[in-house]
Amino acid sequence: MKEFPKLLIANRNGEIFDVPFIRAAGMKGGEIFPLEVSDLAELHPDSELFMLPDRRPVGCDAGGKEAVRVLSDPFGSGSDCFPVAAFAAPGFSVSHNTAYEETKAAGQLPLFSYAAAAFYKGKFYAASFRVDSERRQELSGMNVDAVEENVRKYREYFPRNRLVRHLESCALKYGCPAAKNFFLERYEGPLPSSPECNARCIGCITHQPGNRCSVTQPRINFVPSPEEIAEVAVSHIKNARDPVVSFGQGCEGEPLMAGETLVKAVALVRKSTSKGVINMNTNASRPDILDRLFEAGLDSIRVSLNSVRKEYYDRYYLPSGYSFGDVMSSIRLAKKNGKFVSVNYLTFPGFTDSRGEFGALRDFVRDTDIDMVQWRNLNYDPAAYWRTMKLKVRSQDMRGMKETVHDIHAEFPCLMKGYFNPSRGRMKRHGDKVKRLEARG
Repeated sequence: MKEFPKLLIANRNGEIFDVPFIRAAGMKGGEIFPLEVSDLAELHPDSELFMLPDRRPVGCDAGGKEAVRVLSDPFGSGSDCFPVAAFAAPGFSVSHNTAYEETKAAGQLPLFSYAAAAFYKGKFYAASFRVDSERRQELSGMNVDAVEENVRKYREYFPRNRLVRHLESCALKYGCPAAKNFFLERYEGPLPSSPECNARCIGCITHQPGNRCSVTQPRINFVPSPEEIAEVAVSHIKNARDPVVSFGQGCEGEPLMAGETLVKAVALVRKSTSKGVINMNTNASRPDILDRLFEAGLDSIRVSLNSVRKEYYDRYYLPSGYSFGDVMSSIRLAKKNGKFVSVNYLTFPGFTDSRGEFGALRDFVRDTDIDMVQWRNLNYDPAAYWRTMKLKVRSQDMRGMKETVHDIHAEFPCLMKGYFNPSRGRMKRHGDKVKRLEARG
Protein backbone atom coordinates (compact mmCIF):
# COMPACT_ATOMS: atom_id res chain seq x y z
CA MET A 1 0.00 0.00 0.00
CA LYS A 2 1.15 3.53 -0.78
CA GLU A 3 2.66 5.28 2.24
CA PHE A 4 0.32 7.79 3.90
CA PRO A 5 0.72 10.58 6.48
CA LYS A 6 0.57 9.00 9.93
CA LEU A 7 -1.33 10.11 13.02
CA LEU A 8 0.66 11.69 15.84
CA ILE A 9 -0.26 11.11 19.48
CA ALA A 10 1.28 12.20 22.79
CA ASN A 11 1.51 10.52 26.19
CA ARG A 12 1.12 12.22 29.56
CA ASN A 13 4.82 13.10 29.59
CA GLY A 14 4.46 15.06 26.37
CA GLU A 15 6.37 12.48 24.33
CA ILE A 16 5.15 12.28 20.74
CA PHE A 17 4.72 9.09 18.70
CA ASP A 18 3.48 8.29 15.25
CA VAL A 19 0.96 5.48 14.82
CA PRO A 20 2.03 3.56 11.70
CA PHE A 21 -1.35 1.94 11.02
CA ILE A 22 -3.56 5.04 11.45
CA ARG A 23 -3.76 7.77 8.85
CA ALA A 24 -3.52 11.40 9.99
CA ALA A 25 -6.78 13.32 9.82
CA GLY A 26 -7.85 16.94 9.89
CA MET A 27 -11.01 18.47 11.28
CA LYS A 28 -13.26 21.21 9.95
CA GLY A 29 -16.46 21.98 11.82
CA GLY A 30 -16.45 18.64 13.59
CA GLU A 31 -16.16 16.77 10.29
CA ILE A 32 -13.17 14.43 9.87
CA PHE A 33 -11.11 14.47 6.67
CA PRO A 34 -8.25 12.08 5.81
CA LEU A 35 -5.08 14.07 5.09
CA GLU A 36 -3.28 13.74 1.79
CA VAL A 37 0.38 14.64 1.30
CA SER A 38 -0.81 17.58 -0.82
CA ASP A 39 -2.58 18.98 2.28
CA LEU A 40 0.68 19.23 4.20
CA ALA A 41 3.73 21.46 4.48
CA GLU A 42 6.89 20.33 6.23
CA LEU A 43 6.92 21.69 9.76
CA HIS A 44 8.80 24.98 9.80
CA PRO A 45 11.53 25.31 12.48
CA ASP A 46 9.54 28.17 14.06
CA SER A 47 6.43 26.02 14.43
CA GLU A 48 5.50 24.30 17.67
CA LEU A 49 3.78 21.03 18.52
CA PHE A 50 1.09 20.98 21.22
CA MET A 51 -0.45 18.20 23.26
CA LEU A 52 -4.20 18.78 23.76
CA PRO A 53 -5.34 17.65 27.23
CA ASP A 54 -8.70 16.01 27.96
CA ARG A 55 -9.21 15.12 24.32
CA ARG A 56 -8.90 11.91 22.32
CA PRO A 57 -6.97 11.69 19.05
CA VAL A 58 -8.92 10.95 15.89
CA GLY A 59 -7.41 9.61 12.68
CA CYS A 60 -8.61 7.52 9.76
CA ASP A 61 -8.11 3.99 8.61
CA ALA A 62 -5.31 3.43 6.11
CA GLY A 63 -7.67 3.85 3.17
CA GLY A 64 -9.07 7.10 4.52
CA LYS A 65 -12.61 5.77 4.55
CA GLU A 66 -13.52 5.65 8.25
CA ALA A 67 -12.67 7.82 11.24
CA VAL A 68 -10.72 6.05 14.00
CA ARG A 69 -10.86 7.22 17.63
CA VAL A 70 -7.82 6.36 19.73
CA LEU A 71 -9.02 5.77 23.30
CA SER A 72 -5.71 4.69 24.85
CA ASP A 73 -2.07 4.10 24.00
CA PRO A 74 -2.17 1.74 21.00
CA PHE A 75 1.29 0.34 21.76
CA GLY A 76 0.16 -1.82 24.65
CA SER A 77 0.63 0.23 27.83
CA GLY A 78 -3.08 1.01 28.07
CA SER A 79 -2.38 4.52 29.37
CA ASP A 80 -4.07 7.68 28.13
CA CYS A 81 -2.95 9.39 24.95
CA PHE A 82 -3.73 12.81 23.54
CA PRO A 83 -4.03 14.61 20.19
CA VAL A 84 -1.07 16.54 18.79
CA ALA A 85 -1.54 19.87 17.03
CA ALA A 86 0.87 22.23 15.29
CA PHE A 87 1.13 25.99 15.65
CA ALA A 88 2.01 27.11 12.14
CA ALA A 89 4.90 29.56 11.75
CA PRO A 90 4.17 33.12 10.58
CA GLY A 91 3.59 33.18 6.83
CA PHE A 92 1.64 29.89 6.79
CA SER A 93 -2.15 29.49 6.66
CA VAL A 94 -3.82 26.48 8.27
CA SER A 95 -5.97 24.27 6.03
CA HIS A 96 -7.28 21.78 8.64
CA ASN A 97 -7.46 21.83 12.41
CA THR A 98 -6.21 18.82 14.31
CA ALA A 99 -8.86 16.11 14.68
CA TYR A 100 -9.98 15.24 18.19
CA GLU A 101 -12.92 14.32 20.37
CA GLU A 102 -13.52 16.22 23.61
CA THR A 103 -13.99 14.38 26.91
CA LYS A 104 -16.33 15.66 29.62
CA ALA A 105 -13.35 17.21 31.42
CA ALA A 106 -12.27 19.29 28.41
CA GLY A 107 -11.79 22.97 29.16
CA GLN A 108 -11.21 25.69 26.57
CA LEU A 109 -7.83 25.60 24.86
CA PRO A 110 -5.47 28.60 25.01
CA LEU A 111 -5.49 31.17 22.22
CA PHE A 112 -3.44 29.51 19.49
CA SER A 113 -4.27 28.09 16.11
CA TYR A 114 -4.31 24.29 16.06
CA ALA A 115 -3.25 22.84 12.72
CA ALA A 116 -3.47 19.13 12.12
CA ALA A 117 -0.05 17.52 12.46
CA ALA A 118 1.28 14.38 10.78
CA PHE A 119 4.39 12.25 10.35
CA TYR A 120 5.47 11.29 6.85
CA LYS A 121 8.69 9.70 5.59
CA GLY A 122 10.65 10.59 8.70
CA LYS A 123 9.51 14.21 9.04
CA PHE A 124 6.86 16.23 10.84
CA TYR A 125 4.24 18.07 8.80
CA ALA A 126 1.40 20.50 9.43
CA ALA A 127 -1.82 20.95 7.47
CA SER A 128 -0.85 24.36 6.14
CA PHE A 129 0.49 26.22 3.12
CA ARG A 130 2.71 29.25 2.68
CA VAL A 131 1.10 32.61 1.82
CA ASP A 132 4.08 34.91 2.44
CA SER A 133 7.75 34.11 1.86
CA GLU A 134 9.12 37.15 3.70
CA ARG A 135 11.32 36.13 6.62
CA ARG A 136 10.25 39.07 8.80
CA GLN A 137 9.40 37.03 11.88
CA GLU A 138 11.64 33.99 11.51
CA LEU A 139 13.51 33.30 14.75
CA SER A 140 16.69 32.35 12.91
CA GLY A 141 17.07 36.01 11.94
CA MET A 142 16.58 37.32 15.48
CA ASN A 143 19.88 37.28 17.31
CA VAL A 144 19.01 37.41 21.01
CA ASP A 145 22.37 38.89 21.96
CA ALA A 146 21.88 41.69 19.42
CA VAL A 147 18.38 42.39 20.78
CA GLU A 148 19.68 42.62 24.35
CA GLU A 149 22.61 44.82 23.29
CA ASN A 150 20.30 47.23 21.47
CA VAL A 151 17.88 47.30 24.40
CA ARG A 152 20.76 48.64 26.51
CA LYS A 153 21.64 51.14 23.78
CA TYR A 154 18.06 52.39 23.51
CA ARG A 155 17.88 52.88 27.28
CA GLU A 156 20.71 55.38 26.87
CA TYR A 157 19.16 57.01 23.80
CA PHE A 158 15.65 57.31 25.29
CA PRO A 159 16.02 57.23 29.09
CA ARG A 160 12.58 58.73 29.76
CA ASN A 161 10.53 57.19 26.95
CA ARG A 162 7.88 54.91 28.50
CA LEU A 163 7.01 53.34 25.15
CA VAL A 164 10.60 52.12 24.70
CA ARG A 165 10.44 50.58 28.21
CA HIS A 166 7.20 48.83 27.26
CA LEU A 167 8.76 47.44 24.08
CA GLU A 168 11.72 46.15 26.10
CA SER A 169 9.32 43.98 28.10
CA CYS A 170 7.57 42.81 24.93
CA ALA A 171 10.87 41.77 23.35
CA LEU A 172 12.67 40.25 26.34
CA LYS A 173 9.85 38.85 28.47
CA TYR A 174 7.18 37.89 25.96
CA GLY A 175 9.35 37.25 22.91
CA CYS A 176 7.29 39.50 20.64
CA PRO A 177 8.82 39.33 17.13
CA ALA A 178 7.65 42.86 16.26
CA ALA A 179 9.37 44.29 19.35
CA LYS A 180 12.51 42.29 18.57
CA ASN A 181 12.53 43.71 15.05
CA PHE A 182 12.32 47.23 16.49
CA PHE A 183 15.47 46.66 18.54
CA LEU A 184 17.13 44.98 15.56
CA GLU A 185 16.27 48.12 13.56
CA ARG A 186 14.58 46.31 10.68
CA TYR A 187 11.22 45.63 9.04
CA GLU A 188 8.15 46.78 10.99
CA GLY A 189 8.37 48.77 14.21
CA PRO A 190 5.46 48.50 16.70
CA LEU A 191 3.78 51.57 18.22
CA PRO A 192 1.37 50.24 20.90
CA SER A 193 -0.58 53.19 22.27
CA SER A 194 -4.06 52.33 23.52
CA PRO A 195 -5.13 50.55 26.72
CA GLU A 196 -8.81 50.83 25.73
CA CYS A 197 -10.90 48.92 23.20
CA ASN A 198 -14.44 49.23 21.86
CA ALA A 199 -14.71 45.59 20.84
CA ARG A 200 -14.96 42.52 23.08
CA CYS A 201 -13.41 39.96 20.74
CA ILE A 202 -13.85 36.40 21.96
CA GLY A 203 -10.26 35.72 20.88
CA CYS A 204 -8.64 38.79 22.45
CA ILE A 205 -5.13 37.89 23.63
CA THR A 206 -4.93 40.69 26.23
CA HIS A 207 -8.40 40.80 27.80
CA GLN A 208 -10.68 37.90 28.71
CA PRO A 209 -13.46 38.66 31.23
CA GLY A 210 -14.25 36.02 33.82
CA ASN A 211 -12.79 32.60 33.16
CA ARG A 212 -13.42 32.51 29.42
CA CYS A 213 -9.79 31.58 28.69
CA SER A 214 -6.32 32.77 29.68
CA VAL A 215 -4.66 35.80 28.07
CA THR A 216 -1.24 35.41 26.51
CA GLN A 217 0.22 38.79 27.40
CA PRO A 218 -0.78 41.94 29.33
CA ARG A 219 -2.12 45.03 27.59
CA ILE A 220 -0.29 48.37 27.70
CA ASN A 221 -1.65 50.32 30.69
CA PHE A 222 -0.90 53.90 29.60
CA VAL A 223 -1.23 56.15 26.55
CA PRO A 224 2.22 57.34 25.44
CA SER A 225 2.56 61.02 24.66
CA PRO A 226 2.70 62.12 21.01
CA GLU A 227 6.38 62.94 21.56
CA GLU A 228 7.16 59.46 22.94
CA ILE A 229 5.42 57.82 19.98
CA ALA A 230 7.16 60.09 17.48
CA GLU A 231 10.58 59.37 19.01
CA VAL A 232 10.10 55.63 18.56
CA ALA A 233 8.63 55.94 15.06
CA VAL A 234 11.25 58.36 13.70
CA SER A 235 14.07 56.30 15.18
CA HIS A 236 12.82 53.16 13.44
CA ILE A 237 12.13 54.92 10.14
CA LYS A 238 15.64 56.39 10.08
CA ASN A 239 17.43 53.18 11.10
CA ALA A 240 15.56 50.45 9.19
CA ARG A 241 15.74 49.75 5.48
CA ASP A 242 12.36 50.17 3.76
CA PRO A 243 10.64 50.62 7.14
CA VAL A 244 7.07 50.30 8.40
CA VAL A 245 5.79 51.52 11.77
CA SER A 246 2.41 50.34 13.01
CA PHE A 247 -0.16 51.27 15.61
CA GLY A 248 -2.44 48.46 16.74
CA GLN A 249 -0.30 45.72 18.25
CA GLY A 250 -1.23 42.57 20.13
CA CYS A 251 -0.32 44.23 23.44
CA GLU A 252 -2.92 47.00 23.17
CA GLY A 253 -6.59 47.67 22.64
CA GLU A 254 -7.97 49.59 19.66
CA PRO A 255 -5.61 52.41 18.61
CA LEU A 256 -8.47 54.62 17.40
CA MET A 257 -9.51 54.95 21.04
CA ALA A 258 -6.36 57.05 21.51
CA GLY A 259 -7.12 58.95 18.32
CA GLU A 260 -6.37 62.49 19.51
CA THR A 261 -2.90 61.47 20.66
CA LEU A 262 -2.18 59.53 17.47
CA VAL A 263 -3.20 62.40 15.18
CA LYS A 264 -0.61 64.58 16.93
CA ALA A 265 1.99 61.80 16.86
CA VAL A 266 1.58 61.14 13.13
CA ALA A 267 1.88 64.86 12.40
CA LEU A 268 5.11 65.01 14.42
CA VAL A 269 6.55 62.02 12.54
CA ARG A 270 5.69 63.49 9.16
CA LYS A 271 7.15 66.84 10.21
CA SER A 272 10.43 65.02 10.82
CA THR A 273 10.48 62.61 7.85
CA SER A 274 8.50 61.66 4.77
CA LYS A 275 10.15 58.23 4.57
CA GLY A 276 8.60 54.89 5.48
CA VAL A 277 5.03 53.70 5.90
CA ILE A 278 2.93 54.71 8.89
CA ASN A 279 0.34 51.95 9.25
CA MET A 280 -2.52 51.25 11.62
CA ASN A 281 -3.82 47.79 12.49
CA THR A 282 -7.38 48.59 13.46
CA ASN A 283 -10.99 47.49 13.76
CA ALA A 284 -11.80 50.60 11.65
CA SER A 285 -14.61 51.54 13.99
CA ARG A 286 -14.19 55.33 13.89
CA PRO A 287 -14.07 56.78 10.37
CA ASP A 288 -14.08 60.33 11.79
CA ILE A 289 -10.76 59.75 13.57
CA LEU A 290 -9.33 57.90 10.59
CA ASP A 291 -10.12 60.86 8.36
CA ARG A 292 -8.00 63.11 10.56
CA LEU A 293 -5.21 60.54 10.71
CA PHE A 294 -5.12 60.34 6.92
CA GLU A 295 -4.86 64.10 6.76
CA ALA A 296 -1.99 64.01 9.28
CA GLY A 297 -0.04 61.47 7.21
CA LEU A 298 -1.24 57.93 7.97
CA ASP A 299 -0.36 55.84 4.89
CA SER A 300 -2.17 52.54 5.30
CA ILE A 301 -4.61 50.57 7.40
CA ARG A 302 -5.02 46.89 8.07
CA VAL A 303 -8.60 46.09 9.04
CA SER A 304 -9.22 42.95 11.11
CA LEU A 305 -12.15 40.77 10.02
CA ASN A 306 -13.04 37.21 10.89
CA SER A 307 -15.83 37.39 8.31
CA VAL A 308 -17.03 39.85 5.69
CA ARG A 309 -20.60 39.14 6.79
CA LYS A 310 -22.11 41.27 9.56
CA GLU A 311 -23.79 38.36 11.35
CA TYR A 312 -20.55 36.50 11.96
CA TYR A 313 -18.46 39.62 12.46
CA ASP A 314 -20.71 40.71 15.32
CA ARG A 315 -20.54 37.31 17.02
CA TYR A 316 -16.76 37.40 17.15
CA TYR A 317 -15.99 41.10 17.75
CA LEU A 318 -18.97 41.95 19.97
CA PRO A 319 -18.66 45.62 18.95
CA SER A 320 -19.49 48.28 21.55
CA GLY A 321 -20.53 51.70 20.27
CA TYR A 322 -19.84 51.03 16.61
CA SER A 323 -21.24 48.88 13.82
CA PHE A 324 -20.09 46.79 10.89
CA GLY A 325 -21.33 49.67 8.74
CA ASP A 326 -18.72 51.93 10.37
CA VAL A 327 -16.03 49.42 9.40
CA MET A 328 -17.16 49.46 5.78
CA SER A 329 -17.32 53.28 5.82
CA SER A 330 -13.71 53.42 7.05
CA ILE A 331 -12.51 51.11 4.29
CA ARG A 332 -14.25 53.20 1.63
CA LEU A 333 -12.88 56.40 3.19
CA ALA A 334 -9.34 55.02 3.07
CA LYS A 335 -9.67 54.11 -0.60
CA LYS A 336 -11.18 57.51 -1.38
CA ASN A 337 -8.11 59.10 0.21
CA GLY A 338 -5.78 56.97 -1.90
CA LYS A 339 -4.53 54.92 1.06
CA PHE A 340 -3.36 51.32 0.99
CA VAL A 341 -5.95 48.99 2.56
CA SER A 342 -5.25 45.46 3.78
CA VAL A 343 -7.68 43.10 5.42
CA ASN A 344 -6.35 41.06 8.31
CA TYR A 345 -8.54 38.09 7.41
CA LEU A 346 -8.69 35.80 10.45
CA THR A 347 -9.18 32.47 8.74
CA PHE A 348 -10.79 29.36 10.19
CA PRO A 349 -10.93 26.07 8.25
CA GLY A 350 -14.44 24.97 7.39
CA PHE A 351 -15.87 28.47 7.70
CA THR A 352 -13.53 30.75 5.73
CA ASP A 353 -13.52 28.21 2.89
CA SER A 354 -17.28 27.64 2.98
CA ARG A 355 -19.19 28.51 -0.17
CA GLY A 356 -21.19 31.19 1.66
CA GLU A 357 -18.16 33.02 3.04
CA PHE A 358 -16.22 32.63 -0.21
CA GLY A 359 -19.05 34.21 -2.19
CA ALA A 360 -19.31 37.05 0.31
CA LEU A 361 -15.55 37.64 0.15
CA ARG A 362 -15.65 37.88 -3.65
CA ASP A 363 -18.39 40.49 -3.41
CA PHE A 364 -16.49 42.35 -0.68
CA VAL A 365 -13.24 42.55 -2.69
CA ARG A 366 -15.11 43.66 -5.80
CA ASP A 367 -17.11 46.28 -3.88
CA THR A 368 -14.29 47.80 -1.81
CA ASP A 369 -11.32 47.41 -4.19
CA ILE A 370 -9.02 46.69 -1.24
CA ASP A 371 -5.33 46.28 -2.00
CA MET A 372 -4.39 43.19 -0.01
CA VAL A 373 -5.65 40.18 1.94
CA GLN A 374 -3.45 38.96 4.78
CA TRP A 375 -4.43 35.33 5.29
CA ARG A 376 -3.80 35.02 9.03
CA ASN A 377 -4.94 32.19 11.28
CA LEU A 378 -7.60 32.84 13.90
CA ASN A 379 -6.29 31.72 17.29
CA TYR A 380 -9.09 29.92 19.10
CA ASP A 381 -10.14 26.51 20.35
CA PRO A 382 -11.52 24.87 17.16
CA ALA A 383 -14.52 23.08 18.71
CA ALA A 384 -15.35 26.04 20.97
CA TYR A 385 -15.22 28.47 18.04
CA TRP A 386 -17.71 26.40 16.07
CA ARG A 387 -20.09 26.33 19.03
CA THR A 388 -19.69 29.97 20.05
CA MET A 389 -20.13 31.29 16.52
CA LYS A 390 -23.13 28.98 15.92
CA LEU A 391 -21.67 27.85 12.61
CA LYS A 392 -23.46 25.36 10.42
CA VAL A 393 -21.63 24.32 7.26
CA ARG A 394 -22.06 21.03 5.45
CA SER A 395 -18.86 19.19 4.56
CA GLN A 396 -19.77 19.30 0.86
CA ASP A 397 -19.87 23.10 1.10
CA MET A 398 -16.27 23.35 2.35
CA ARG A 399 -14.18 24.29 -0.68
CA GLY A 400 -10.74 23.92 0.88
CA MET A 401 -8.53 26.69 2.25
CA LYS A 402 -5.81 26.36 -0.36
CA GLU A 403 -8.38 26.42 -3.14
CA THR A 404 -10.10 29.45 -1.61
CA VAL A 405 -6.87 31.49 -1.48
CA HIS A 406 -5.93 30.45 -5.00
CA ASP A 407 -9.33 31.21 -6.49
CA ILE A 408 -9.66 34.66 -4.89
CA HIS A 409 -6.30 35.78 -6.23
CA ALA A 410 -6.94 34.18 -9.62
CA GLU A 411 -10.16 36.18 -9.93
CA PHE A 412 -8.53 39.36 -8.57
CA PRO A 413 -4.93 39.24 -9.86
CA CYS A 414 -4.28 42.83 -8.70
CA LEU A 415 -5.05 41.84 -5.09
CA MET A 416 -1.88 41.38 -3.06
CA LYS A 417 -1.55 38.12 -1.12
CA GLY A 418 0.46 37.89 2.07
CA TYR A 419 0.75 37.78 5.82
CA PHE A 420 2.69 40.94 6.79
CA ASN A 421 2.05 44.67 6.42
CA PRO A 422 3.81 45.76 3.23
CA SER A 423 6.61 48.33 3.13
CA ARG A 424 6.74 51.16 0.62
CA GLY A 425 9.07 49.10 -1.55
CA ARG A 426 6.71 46.15 -1.56
CA MET A 427 3.77 48.44 -2.29
CA LYS A 428 5.68 49.83 -5.26
CA ARG A 429 6.47 46.37 -6.59
CA HIS A 430 2.79 45.48 -6.22
CA GLY A 431 1.79 48.69 -8.01
CA ASP A 432 4.19 47.90 -10.86
CA LYS A 433 2.61 44.45 -11.16
CA VAL A 434 -0.86 46.00 -11.28
CA LYS A 435 0.23 48.36 -14.06
CA ARG A 436 1.61 45.43 -16.08
CA LEU A 437 -1.61 43.50 -15.64
CA GLU A 438 -3.69 46.51 -16.66
CA ALA A 439 -1.48 47.07 -19.71
CA ARG A 440 -2.22 43.52 -20.86
CA GLY A 441 -5.92 44.34 -20.72
